[in-house]
Amino acid sequence: MITVKDIAKMIDHSILQPTHTDEDLSKQCEVALKYDVASVCVKPYAVKKAAEILAGSSVQVGCVIGFPHGNSSTKVKVFEAEQACLDGASEVDMVINIGKTLGGDWDYVEKEIKAVTEVCHMNNAIVKAIFENDFITKSEDKIRLCEICTRVGADFVKTSTGYGFVKQSNGDFNYKGATIEDVKLMRKYSGPAVQVKCAGGVRTLDDLLKMREAGATRSGATATEAILTEAKKRFGEK
Repeated sequence: MITVKDIAKMIDHSILQPTHTDEDLSKQCEVALKYDVASVCVKPYAVKKAAEILAGSSVQVGCVIGFPHGNSSTKVKVFEAEQACLDGASEVDMVINIGKTLGGDWDYVEKEIKAVTEVCHMNNAIVKAIFENDFITKSEDKIRLCEICTRVGADFVKTSTGYGFVKQSNGDFNYKGATIEDVKLMRKYSGPAVQVKCAGGVRTLDDLLKMREAGATRSGATATEAILTEAKKRFGEK
């Protein structure tokens, strides 16, 4: 039997819009506290303030690194991750180097994920490696990334940033985000110690339940209130 608490503890409440102010951060951290979600996921400069607001609660502070395109050098990502941990983050979501992945420079990709994982683990934080599957479209590349993350000890593999896009044949851009197929593939090819996080387009309780069934144990969400309000109605919990 799934409970409202089970659903809440799947959610990383995302506070990542470029337009979010400090006031927005405070309001959204209060939402996270109200629903007792797994974590908030904030921009690097916001970690200290989020940690102050959430101190003493079970809601963890997460931070994005190399966000949203993964273009920072490895050294910068390591520094950014370490600083986030020092500021109070216990979870780090790092965007991999997308161009290096598409170019097949697997040695670079593995060394980078390993370096960030090591510095986070040294600071008692977990790591979620974001593939950005709007851009990493080949199954063999996703499988290779899952194998790398397993080998270097990353704690999660994650589908998307929520800020990717797909260019259509007519020139328009369409956002895909997390898919059931990707979650299943990532669950299948990651080691048992590696969990799967979905992100992007998970806006309803049914969306989240489908991702859970496919193998996701965490989900990024901005529609946290709507999802958990529906969960309380459906599962009969106050």
